[in-house]
Amino acid sequence: MHTPNVTFHERVDKALRDQILHTALDRATGRFQTMRLSALASLEDADAVRDRARLIRAHTLSRLDAYLEQFATNVEKAGGHVHFAADASALNEIVNEIARKHDVKTVVKGKSMISEEAELNRALESNDIRVVETDLGEYIIQLAGETPSHIVGPAIHKTKEQIGELLHEKISIPYTDDPAQMTAAARAKLRREFLEADMGISGVNFGIAETGTICLVENEGNGRLTTTAPRVHVALMGIERIVPNLDDLSVMLQVLARSATGQKITVYTNLITGPRRNGEGDGPDELHIILLDNGRSRVLGTEVAEILYCIRCGACLNACPVYREIGGHAYGSVYTGPVGAVLTPALGGIAAWNDLPQASSLCGACREVCPVRIDIPRMLLVERDQATRAGKMAWWLRLGLHLYSFTVTRPALFHAATTFSRWGSRLAAAPTNGWIKRLPPPLIGWTRSRDFPAFAKKSFREQFEASHKK
Repeated sequence: MHTPNVTFHERVDKALRDQILHTALDRATGRFQTMRLSALASLEDADAVRDRARLIRAHTLSRLDAYLEQFATNVEKAGGHVHFAADASALNEIVNEIARKHDVKTVVKGKSMISEEAELNRALESNDIRVVETDLGEYIIQLAGETPSHIVGPAIHKTKEQIGELLHEKISIPYTDDPAQMTAAARAKLRREFLEADMGISGVNFGIAETGTICLVENEGNGRLTTTAPRVHVALMGIERIVPNLDDLSVMLQVLARSATGQKITVYTNLITGPRRNGEGDGPDELHIILLDNGRSRVLGTEVAEILYCIRCGACLNACPVYREIGGHAYGSVYTGPVGAVLTPALGGIAAWNDLPQASSLCGACREVCPVRIDIPRMLLVERDQATRAGKMAWWLRLGLHLYSFTVTRPALFHAATTFSRWGSRLAAAPTNGWIKRLPPPLIGWTRSRDFPAFAKKSFREQFEASHKK
């Protein structure tokens, strides 16, 4: 993950001015939230299932080395190949080497956040390998030359009208904003790609240590075609995406689809154990599973290790008031929203990504909706502290906190300051019926979009003392 050239504040400012983006985000995230609530209501004792899912993630990560070894052993017993990639460049080299070995010219890809994290498409294309995204959302943003803006819905930042214009321009179909017609046109285009591809690349939702199986959930059928039609299948997964056994997988599947898309279960739940066997008509000749570290092992055992519990459902994004205003691209990272605000600095370093932990009101909505109850607000505070200790706090904020600390530790000075502020604010607001229209820097950002109320006539302390005298 490389850091963008444009600053976080510039990206946020651009997003806040984009009314079309707001329309698309409101529709998509609102719909996701409604569907999630309905789906969870259908799950008997949903809280207990979520508690169980959390325990599974905690237990697995506490013995991750053993489960990874067991998983790799069982994959190889089933005829697959396992590769460990220390970082993104190692993963890209492994995939390119497999492609060279099989003289691959065209790759079809299912949805994979790991491939985005490693910027795999760019690495393949630099070796003259054509890459075609087959998930509809990923296909749309590939045509647009963009990156995903949401973990589950890569193109939710676009309206149907924008998508219609894009498909008309890029694949020469008559303009339509009817979702069914657009889907049919994309399906017809992509189906030919599956038949001609030399390699299929997919993500992995879960790897089952006990059997060496990989689980891939999806709704479009492209994942099944990507993993069965080409002669070589390469599956990409983070080292943390392990579950011990199939019983544990069943628990995770109960909460994943409900939290992600509001379904009891996805349309396709693929369980893949090894390549095609003798006598079988479907499946690849070779299966390669690449396990990516890229900083994950460094996160284990730290104060933010809990972020590795994440199962990539995207529920925290849909609930987050910040994400719903600025969208995914403002984060500048593959992983967006509350989970991205913690995970990206954890993997990429707080020095490079110190702005992201600030992108939260700490309202706790993310923690409330998380199917494995990850305490994201706590970890955001941890990373804010790390950023401060690394000297990444804005000068004006650092000065303000020093002044605040100096003032509140001196009662007489604090009383004088609050009295002055109270009367000063009331004088400033007097011409405008009790509202301040313009604050000085660095608070000017507040009054650019809304007025600021004048302070109350009496402070809380004065009101408290007066009430107790009675």
